[in-house]
Amino acid sequence: MTKLRVFLKYWLPVLVWMTLIFSASADSHSSEHTSRIFVPLLRWLFPQLSPDHIEDLHHLIRKCAHLTEYALLAFLLWRAVRRPQINDPRPWNWREAGLALFVVFLYASSDEFHQRFVPTRTARFSDVLIDTSGGALALLLIWLAGCCRRRPKQR
Repeated sequence: MTKLRVFLKYWLPVLVWMTLIFSASADSHSSEHTSRIFVPLLRWLFPQLSPDHIEDLHHLIRKCAHLTEYALLAFLLWRAVRRPQINDPRPWNWREAGLALFVVFLYASSDEFHQRFVPTRTARFSDVLIDTSGGALALLLIWLAGCCRRRPKQR
């Protein structure tokens, strides 16, 4: 496989996803702006909930989005580092997973640093932890999937 093909297949998706994450750090994706969509939707879905509970749900949705976007980033990074093949005989490599998780942590940290300079955003270390947890969760799921695939079939 040529270097260009490797880049396009494995590393371009990582860079595209990182660009999308970075763009989501802008003002347009602040809590103030997303509340314009989610709060009316949540009020419609759950008219009995108090405004405080609606805000709590909105906050939870935003944090789940953090977890999910960084889980996908970890998967894409692991995939780029590992370059898995169909029926890959290689055993799980913790260094590859660790490298992917370390990059997730660094990127989450840089994302929060960027948000310090966006007036409608706040930079929180807790978000870095949520993001990194999303990456760790994705890598754990990949590891578990590999364990399940390699387990001998029972009769």
